[in-house]
Amino acid sequence: MDIQTEAAYIAKARTVLETEISELRRLADRIDARFARAVDCLRQALAAERKLIVIGVGKSENIAVKVAATFNSTGAPCVALNCQNALHGDLGVVCAGDVVLAFSYSGETVELLDLLPHLRRRGVTIIALTGRPDSTLAAQSEISLDVQVQQEACPLNLAPTSSTTVMLALGDALAMVLLQARGFASEDFAALHPGGQLGRRLLTRVTDIMRKDQQLALVRPTATVAEALKAMTSCRAGAVVVVEADGLLAGIFTHGDFVRGYQSDRHIADHPVSQHMTRNPVAVRGDRLAAEIMHILEQHHIDEIIVVDAQRHVIGLVDVQDLSRARVL
Repeated sequence: MDIQTEAAYIAKARTVLETEISELRRLADRIDARFARAVDCLRQALAAERKLIVIGVGKSENIAVKVAATFNSTGAPCVALNCQNALHGDLGVVCAGDVVLAFSYSGETVELLDLLPHLRRRGVTIIALTGRPDSTLAAQSEISLDVQVQQEACPLNLAPTSSTTVMLALGDALAMVLLQARGFASEDFAALHPGGQLGRRLLTRVTDIMRKDQQLALVRPTATVAEALKAMTSCRAGAVVVVEADGLLAGIFTHGDFVRGYQSDRHIADHPVSQHMTRNPVAVRGDRLAAEIMHILEQHHIDEIIVVDAQRHVIGLVDVQDLSRARVL
């Protein structure tokens, strides 16, 4: 490929993106009271334990399916209903009180319009996402949201590009504003995403990965450095936590502390560990998300962090390697 061809491809790609960005800005300027009514309609349906249903044909159906997935992933039960299949039995999924989001740029798609009377008989509310505010779909809907575009990103102005991007963005906006209106929190999101790295990051707590019991090296402040090293070795750890008689946190002594101390005093092994430990070390509560720990370790330039209860009794230790093993990095 020559340099001129490469430059032409890059320029054309930027034109596509700039066209779609321009249409998204126009969409943002058109958000009005109808959008707010649509969100409240969705919220009320879910509060009444009804569900959301999306319909569309062709590219609009593809967008509708993605929007349905977004609703579901944020705790809003949503079904993607194929228009043709609905007319041959799948209409049974529709119940009174459900809300139907109908995606059709023209608002005149025959398969979708054929379905509308049957949806009406089942007592649903219809919200249209259409590029033609004067279309049949808009007229037969309780709420009509405008996704009209001035220019498709297609150089022939034919292939659905800007229009599908705008439709998808408006669907995302509905889902995200609805999420906030319902008070949906990160804990709720985690409960719906238990698999994969995302689920691990959102569900894994410090107590799930910390070293405790026989894996946790503990010594008293009066213990010698030699005893502290022995405790580390027996637990295969790089640090020992120093605790008072009542279990309260006193400090931490790491292998790095020993190396630094040994360089200045070869008899460090006989010293009380309290002379070389770090007092008031960084500690976290066990109910924190494990994914938060990496930021704390990096912020304080440490490799281990102590886990304590509300009274600062030591209950565990997390090493940076524990985060890697738990796959929450």
